[in-house]
Amino acid sequence: MPTPPPRQPQDLMQLLTRAERLAARRLQTVLDEDGCSLDSWRVLALLADGEGHYMTAVAEAVFLPPPTLTKLVDHLVDQNLVYRRVDPLDRRRILAHLTPRGQSYWRRINREVRERWPVLSNGDDELLRGLLERLVDTLEGVSAESAR
Repeated sequence: MPTPPPRQPQDLMQLLTRAERLAARRLQTVLDEDGCSLDSWRVLALLADGEGHYMTAVAEAVFLPPPTLTKLVDHLVDQNLVYRRVDPLDRRRILAHLTPRGQSYWRRINREVRERWPVLSNGDDELLRGLLERLVDTLEGVSAESAR
């Protein structure tokens, strides 16, 4: 019996891309019911910890260029879901926080997403999370090495 050829990087990219797009489509279906975009959901999820986050850190965490994030946060401010404040320790920096309305909104949509999110069986969710974290760490390490 012949040995199957080894998987190529493009095979992994194909699977990761397909999984990401299917997951985003599933998530967007739930979010559409509440008038929330995927990018808004990512921002709200980050701010839900109540810590307040610098706009630059939010942009990096949600994979948006700063000007795009600013427009999105402007929209969330207009909806009274987010507010911005000058950092008291560094007046040049802006911190974003959820408003009380934003906290309620986040709790509701997060509950709806969790209720409708497919769960893998027998600890596979944690296995997948662990493998993806290892992949990210490995790729970040390779990127850091090639930047030197």
